[in-house]
Amino acid sequence: MRLIAAFLKLVRWPNLIFIVLTQLLFYYCIYLPLYQDPQTRFLAWLITASVCIAAAGYIINDYFDLNIDRINKPDKNVLNTIINRRWAIVWHLMLSLFGIAATAVAVGLSKWYLIVANVFCVALLWLYSTSLKRRLLIGNIVISLLAAWTVLILFFAQVPFNEAFNSNNDITLKYFRLAFLFGGFAFIISLVREAIKDIEDREGDAQYGCRTLPIYAGLRTTKIYITIWIVVLIAALIVLQLYILQFGWWLAVIYSTILIIAPICYLLLQLRKAQAVKEFSKLSTLTKIIMFTGIFSMVFFRLYF
Repeated sequence: MRLIAAFLKLVRWPNLIFIVLTQLLFYYCIYLPLYQDPQTRFLAWLITASVCIAAAGYIINDYFDLNIDRINKPDKNVLNTIINRRWAIVWHLMLSLFGIAATAVAVGLSKWYLIVANVFCVALLWLYSTSLKRRLLIGNIVISLLAAWTVLILFFAQVPFNEAFNSNNDITLKYFRLAFLFGGFAFIISLVREAIKDIEDREGDAQYGCRTLPIYAGLRTTKIYITIWIVVLIAALIVLQLYILQFGWWLAVIYSTILIIAPICYLLLQLRKAQAVKEFSKLSTLTKIIMFTGIFSMVFFRLYF
């Protein structure tokens, strides 16, 4: 049981559950109401692919971050204490290969580009762990793009690539807008969280030559960078609420105002005052909660469609 608990901790099981929830919500609350075409087998395989690739990414990240994590997260490290590092590599390879195979089963060879895209995701996660996360902003952008891809892969799996950007079909256009709406939200909130995590981890990162934004430009500049993205997100959400008000979606507006926009504003206020590592750790947790409430708002499309 101790080994199983350590493995679940290694693969960040709460994050994997969040991936599953995100894709289930997008499928049942957005895809099904629009297309009325159940494809549960396809969904099961695609979720399996996403979970396996993400789990493999967490494993390889901890593998290469062992020394840094001994400084930043001494109580959370399970590699070389419970799980041998060699087994970590084996699990990374097995999960990556199974994730790619599951993608092929889900989408078929006719959408080979999605298989290639997930191979690229595996490669990006390896490169992120070995080098990209140590470079200025590049690692943050990579992780944020992969967060958005969790939603977007469902869109591209249902809509052929040649139709995705030039379709005149009303349903496809609505599906496109909603996919990129939630994908864009995931991208921006992930950028915010990754920058906050960089502040939180700056002590260990500095000792091992990482050039994250807090190390390269300092705390004040990093806070300004985060603030800019938060303001962009708040402005976009306010515009969205004003847009959907014309359809009388009052319940959705109330939910978004109280559980998405208000917490983001609170995050902005607390960011200005934060100095200690514990304070930034709380802000990182808050961004997770905001991401959850934002993704959960998909249920309103199920109600109103």
